[in-house]
Amino acid sequence: MLEKLGLTLVALAMISTSASAQSKVTIAVGGGACLCYLPTVLAKQLGEYDKAGLSVELVDLKGGSDALKAVLGGSADVVSGYFDHCVNLAAKKQELVSFVVYDRYPGEVLVVSPKHTTEISSIKDLAGKKVGVSAPGSSTDFFLKYLLKKNGVDPASVAVIGVGLGGTAVAAMEQGEIDAAVMLDPSVTVLQGGHSDLRIFSDTRTAKDTLAVFGGEYPGGALYSTAAWIAGHDKEVQALTGAILNTLDWIHGHSAEEIMAKMPPNMVGKNTALYLAALKNTIPMYSQTGKMDPKGADAVLAVFSESSPDVAKANIDVTKTYTNTFVDRARKTTGSNAK
Repeated sequence: MLEKLGLTLVALAMISTSASAQSKVTIAVGGGACLCYLPTVLAKQLGEYDKAGLSVELVDLKGGSDALKAVLGGSADVVSGYFDHCVNLAAKKQELVSFVVYDRYPGEVLVVSPKHTTEISSIKDLAGKKVGVSAPGSSTDFFLKYLLKKNGVDPASVAVIGVGLGGTAVAAMEQGEIDAAVMLDPSVTVLQGGHSDLRIFSDTRTAKDTLAVFGGEYPGGALYSTAAWIAGHDKEVQALTGAILNTLDWIHGHSAEEIMAKMPPNMVGKNTALYLAALKNTIPMYSQTGKMDPKGADAVLAVFSESSPDVAKANIDVTKTYTNTFVDRARKTTGSNAK
């Protein structure tokens, strides 16, 4: 009996030691159901964080701006969100640094509500209208303002409404509560599934359209945090980077069907055919290297400099808003040669 008790205590001690060996990291996600953030969620589904020695909690929030607030407020350690926040906040002297990129295109799509197709035939017609974004101050909001200004529309003339990125955005569009919206997949494909004549003004899910809108590659989703947190958590940042890189490699080595099978059922939803179609549209968007393209970072700065006076006059050194050090180190360690 005592021998059994002793073995049990040893086993419990080993479990306790193993658990304590894992570093705890909280990642705030700017809308987990959005396919643009799939690598962050899939990494957990595949057990990549655990393999890297991390106990990761994913906190699902309405939009990128909410995820950013969680990190700045101290309730999360890392943001899984769009890189452009790092550039925008640099103008306010807040040092945020991206350390692994998983989206090489932003994947944002400006769509007209099926209920308002007749009165809205161009971006110029959005003046005085209600346009949905994931959350005010999020990347979808930045994208909208950039397109409005590019097309001669005063962004202040448009009412920006936060509608999230999932079912709430689709419902708001179908019911005509908003006139248009900046959406991402799977919501765009879901909406198209019910409205084949859906009017799309701008689509950055592909390289062609991204180049047409921005004049170059434009990085989307990435893991980023404050420069101070990164400096003090080298081990955790390296582990997160490795987990995301392994996940990106896994994505590009498997079919859309296999990827969908790994995702949480509540994120896939009931209409698996539409989710699968959206996933197939999105896979080319995922990075194959995890690295920040310096030209892409320059494009983000150029876009914000054009649309934001604060950014234009801040004299930002964009190279300080990202680092490829952790990706290079991970690839060197694993010997992986991602395309």
